[in-house]
Amino acid sequence: MSGNNAKYQTTTYTVGNLLNYINTDEIAVPDIQRPFVWQGKQVRDLVDSLYNGYPTGYLIIWQNPTIKLKDGSEAGGKKLLIDGQQRVTALMTAIAGEKVLNSNYVNKRISIAFNPLATDDEERFQVKTAAHEKSSFWVPDIAELFADDFDSYEFVQDYVERNEGCSSKQVNAAIQRLLSIRSVQLGAIVLDPGLSIDEVTEIFVRVNSRGKILNEADFAMSKIAADEEHGGHDLRKAIDYFCHLAADQTFYQTMTNDEEFMGSPYASKISWLKDGLNSIYQPDYSDMLRVSFMHKFRQGKLAILVGKLSGRDYDLRAYREEIIDQSFDSLSQGVLEFVSKYNYDNFTLALKGAGFVDQKLARSQVTLDFAYALSLFLKDEEKMGQAEIKTAVAKWFVLSTLTGRYSNSPETAMDRDLRSLAALGYEETFRTIESAAFSESYWENTLPTNLQTTSSTSPYLNVFLAAQCFFDDRSFLSPMVKVSHLITHSGDIHHIFPRAYLRKKGFDDKNIYNQVANYTYLDTGVNIEVGEKAPHEYLGEVLELCRASDGSGPWKSEKWLMENLAANCIPAEVIKMGVDDYQDFLSMRRVLMARKIKNYYESL
Repeated sequence: MSGNNAKYQTTTYTVGNLLNYINTDEIAVPDIQRPFVWQGKQVRDLVDSLYNGYPTGYLIIWQNPTIKLKDGSEAGGKKLLIDGQQRVTALMTAIAGEKVLNSNYVNKRISIAFNPLATDDEERFQVKTAAHEKSSFWVPDIAELFADDFDSYEFVQDYVERNEGCSSKQVNAAIQRLLSIRSVQLGAIVLDPGLSIDEVTEIFVRVNSRGKILNEADFAMSKIAADEEHGGHDLRKAIDYFCHLAADQTFYQTMTNDEEFMGSPYASKISWLKDGLNSIYQPDYSDMLRVSFMHKFRQGKLAILVGKLSGRDYDLRAYREEIIDQSFDSLSQGVLEFVSKYNYDNFTLALKGAGFVDQKLARSQVTLDFAYALSLFLKDEEKMGQAEIKTAVAKWFVLSTLTGRYSNSPETAMDRDLRSLAALGYEETFRTIESAAFSESYWENTLPTNLQTTSSTSPYLNVFLAAQCFFDDRSFLSPMVKVSHLITHSGDIHHIFPRAYLRKKGFDDKNIYNQVANYTYLDTGVNIEVGEKAPHEYLGEVLELCRASDGSGPWKSEKWLMENLAANCIPAEVIKMGVDDYQDFLSMRRVLMARKIKNYYESL
């Protein structure tokens, strides 16, 4: 593409030249956030496609900007392969004979066997097995044929001797056709270094027929992984390995296979995860990048991180080597503080102490990300004790959850909050946000209206349940079992007005009987007793048992029943309610739930 609006250029590389450029580091192949994920069959299929002249898709290469060095000279930017990594890595292992990091984080070869005598209806390539090693007509590893010291004449003579009756002409033709793969042209789109991240992403999505989404975190991980000079390779692994360990502690044994990483400063910092993580916050690589970036750079837009890792000086509108040095140093420190067991535990304890006892209650990752960054930010300031930080983080998290603060345009909202925190400090920033968000009208009108939903994952319901955990409430009709216990031990949400009862009475619309205000955590045994009865029936039976009780049985007293209803924000009038009272019940309970949430928030 040419002209003033050029965003890219198209070119071609032969397979041989491409591999040479990668070996000489002219084109960087970052392993991004994951190891080589192709299976052996996919590698085989790629080699077969090249052999038969089939198209294999475009590579997309991003030309890094020219960097100004410390001595004032300029260094040309390295080309970064952002699409086609699996294909190129497959060629590196199959043809160049290099080991690649597999899905178990072990460096291994994927060897492709070749049958020069195969006919059109036979497989010419297969993933190497022990059988290929023993076979006289299979070449176990095509990388041997691509070696610099390979002698095709000698090979053909030896092959014919081992396979009596075969044609040396046929074998030689097959070998030469295979070796011609080095001359196969691969199409490449080279993106202009001046493009914004949004423009690069748009081009990527349009060209990539699989519709893969490439986001700022992917770009940042590409930059990190490709920059060995600044320790990017180990930094990328630290991020990746932490995320794996957080989700699966058995991964630690796999991690120890990576001797290079185990010798890095990151290994000891994340090893604590091998003992298990029962956390409400399990980040992926984008969460780690976002929190570390917000913490150390005090900005919310990850595209800026990509620019800084490329050396962009946003003030001078130039690219400088010093910016790369500073950015990698700050990001590395941010990641080390992110993975610190002390920091991580204090953050999760703050949320659990506020009643968010399980991951299902804290579903918004961006809200969790900002809360963690805030905890690190406040720790750096050294103006609060750890107990005060926990309270501040918990209140910010609850406020953000109730108001959906980071639901729309989250990066813009987070960037705005970070700038305010840096300029005004926590106290003034929080007071301003809180006074704008939580008027009396919010608690009395807006929140009850927001609770008019059927979503069992509603943030308003989650905050209500966190409030019940915070106040140590017993579940509905259970003297012993706490709401927190049911949430953390696979308890289930049930209906106060049983679903089967409402459907039997003509309420067939799930948007009516599945209202959040009709939900409560209920012990399975109690739920069985409730069955399909109307509230006035099953609660009437409980009331009679309470009145007849001497205080030693499960139904202690009428006073206990009223307290249990109140703890679960169920209006006392429910004891006399039937199907005709259902809509009034929902309205009454929404108001009680909103009042409990307000009381909870003010008690934090």
